Amino acid sequence: MARSSHPKKEVEEALRYAEEQSWRVEVGGSHAWGRMYCPYNDDECRCGEFCIISVWSTPKNPGNHARVLRRVVDNCTAHRGQGQSDDDAKE
Repeated sequence: MARSSHPKKEVEEALRYAEEQSWRVEVGGSHAWGRMYCPYNDDECRCGEFCIISVWSTPKNPGNHARVLRRVVDNCTAHRGQGQSDDDAKE
């Protein structure tokens, strides 16, 4: 079943970007609109826990919140490690 869309256009675009990178987006939670979960579930995660970030339903600045979500996806240490090994294999 498809998830519901986020009410802010910029945040919805960031969520779609995350889903394209295999992140899981779950709607619901206590104070948040939902959460994003890293697909790698790596013990070596940079935050000491697994990559999870809350998605706010009414961020003060939707553009900034969307940038933060994209940055978390792009800076995931497991994702970056996967990308480096793929590049090394090509050489």
